[in-house]
Amino acid sequence: MLRHASAFLVIVTASAALATTAEAQRRHPVDATPFAHAPCSVLSNEPCTPSFCSVFNHGPCIPEIDYPIGQNLQLTIQSVPPQADAAKYQKPDHDLDTIGDLFAALRACWSPPPADDAREGMQMSVLFSFKRSGEIIAAPRVTYSTREVPQQTRDLYRKAISASLDACVPLKFTGGLGGALAGRPIMIRYVDNRDLGKQSGKP
Repeated sequence: MLRHASAFLVIVTASAALATTAEAQRRHPVDATPFAHAPCSVLSNEPCTPSFCSVFNHGPCIPEIDYPIGQNLQLTIQSVPPQADAAKYQKPDHDLDTIGDLFAALRACWSPPPADDAREGMQMSVLFSFKRSGEIIAAPRVTYSTREVPQQTRDLYRKAISASLDACVPLKFTGGLGGALAGRPIMIRYVDNRDLGKQSGKP
């Protein structure tokens, strides 16, 4: 009789535990599919990153993740934009509120070097970050330039890029965009796709 009573108590306890877990999952659903690790807590052997879940939470939890703002902060700017993209090279007439607004403002800023001194097909990439106020944190750093180009030409384009950005900053961000962009690296690839032979009178 005692054996049957013990078995009954075990079944009741297990059922209650399952019911509690199901109720907790219903109230706090967790979908760990996007993550490479399973939900964990401060009682786990391995810490959650970048923070711990609380032992006082009802049911499993996943720590706060610093989600990306949704778009890759890499941008190509051409000296002569395709006709279909002309609207993307017009600076917005309002405070910048989206990544699209930011990219449009940066495209509109670009002033390539004079045709007589420029090099057709020249490419140069720079890396920099913005402050929340819309100012650039430090001077843009050149990460790539077309090979076999004289240093004088590289300096010419680097100065043109710096002058173009200096003429546009500080950009006017909304509070939300400024907070999302602050300190994040932005890579811009400048492409001088002008037909410089015709513009400069060269054959």
